[in-house]
Amino acid sequence: MDQVSDEARWTTMLELALDGDASAYQNLLQGLASALRTALRSRARRAGLDNEDVVQEVLLALHMKRSTWVRGTPVAPWVAAIARNKIVDAHRRRGSRPEVSIENIVETLQTDDDGDTVGEAHDLERLLAKLPAKQRLIVSEISLQGYTALETARRLNMSEVAVRVSLHRSLKRLSAALRGSR
Repeated sequence: MDQVSDEARWTTMLELALDGDASAYQNLLQGLASALRTALRSRARRAGLDNEDVVQEVLLALHMKRSTWVRGTPVAPWVAAIARNKIVDAHRRRGSRPEVSIENIVETLQTDDDGDTVGEAHDLERLLAKLPAKQRLIVSEISLQGYTALETARRLNMSEVAVRVSLHRSLKRLSAALRGSR
């Protein structure tokens, strides 16, 4: 079957399922499970995750969040977003974070061939200075130092949601400042 007919079939089945058709819901989950196994196989393998575990987590999330799907909209992007989030969640649970050596970082920054890196660091400092102190700290901790929103929230005695909102607003403000300076 092609993607267009899968999409139309999934949409119909989900609409029927939301109206109480248990058979349509079972068929939908079976069809999605098969498609997810295929779609997620290589991503799960590269991430060192068990594909079947990821598929089952996605199906469970779909079941729990099925009421969030908006009738008449495509099912596949909604499922893809949930799948992407489940893979990210699995990475977080494993505690996988990229590690970058910072040995000789100062020398590397200062001796860059074109000399722009040191100037860019100064520009970054000037740009961050446009933010209020708390927003500057949140951006610095999450975007530059690699802390999670939860870790930053605990340090600042804020809720994680408040930290994420502040980060979003700060980055939006910095983006606007950058566009204005060009």
